[in-house]
Amino acid sequence: MSMPPDQTVGVDLGRLVAIIAEELAAYRSQPAARCACHGWQMDCCPTRVQGVVDAGAARLGMHGAKGGGGLIAGLIDHTLLKADATAAEVEALCREAAENRFATVCVNPAWVALAARQLRGSGVGVCSVVGFPLGATTPDVKAYETRRAIVDGATEIDMVINVGALKSGDLRLVEQDIEGVAAACRACGATSKVIIEAALLTDDEKVTACTLAKAAGADFVKTSTGFGPGGATVADVALMRRVVGADMGVKAAGGVRDLEQMQAMVAAGATRVGASAGVRIVRESQGGAPAPNSPPPAARPGSY
Repeated sequence: MSMPPDQTVGVDLGRLVAIIAEELAAYRSQPAARCACHGWQMDCCPTRVQGVVDAGAARLGMHGAKGGGGLIAGLIDHTLLKADATAAEVEALCREAAENRFATVCVNPAWVALAARQLRGSGVGVCSVVGFPLGATTPDVKAYETRRAIVDGATEIDMVINVGALKSGDLRLVEQDIEGVAAACRACGATSKVIIEAALLTDDEKVTACTLAKAAGADFVKTSTGFGPGGATVADVALMRRVVGADMGVKAAGGVRDLEQMQAMVAAGATRVGASAGVRIVRESQGGAPAPNSPPPAARPGSY
């Protein structure tokens, strides 16, 4: 059901604006020290945190470690979102996910039912996308799309915010947009993730988007669709973690193609990673070399 335009969803708009202003002030008042080796924020530098990551401290209690799989595999949404994906490719994705015990497979809505059938009893969840990849549909449509995906077997939903509304300053619309999806997920026991498409936003807009997602009751914020002008960066993950705090998940997606990149994202605060190179990353984490026929995926739209 669509929401009447004069009805506020979630927190009061005035209070929301005040919260965002507080978050922006806090962000601007704390310039981050940067390491000499990478130019990254000190608390995100993989060289500085490698021992902690290797010991597992950055991974304990992270979302998605279902199914009893390896710690690395349990952080990965094994992803196939390209427009020309076939049924056979989706089935292969599901087999790889079950064998490696990934957190989920992430597929377009048309493939949710197939993936759910393939993965039944495996302990691997099914993630789907809503308002994807542009986010430029209305809140009621996104809420319906969410419910339909869950009926088909999705256990997690990655929705794209209305980026244009955010950049226009229409905070009420963006909050309604997120809350409609988050509420549908809560009602069905599904996990909601909010894609902010960070490469299209200023830092202030990233802070605002994360604050809106938190206020709307989402479970995660996520960096990217993989179809935008850029994917996950360590700096964006660290910023998002700083804004949402410890109680929400942060998903890095787009461009994570090897173990080193994944470790950097985890060190920055990611608790889930969307990747089409999940098998390669797990093999590296086990000390093995990537298979000769498994090069890193090309940086193209739809390839995480």
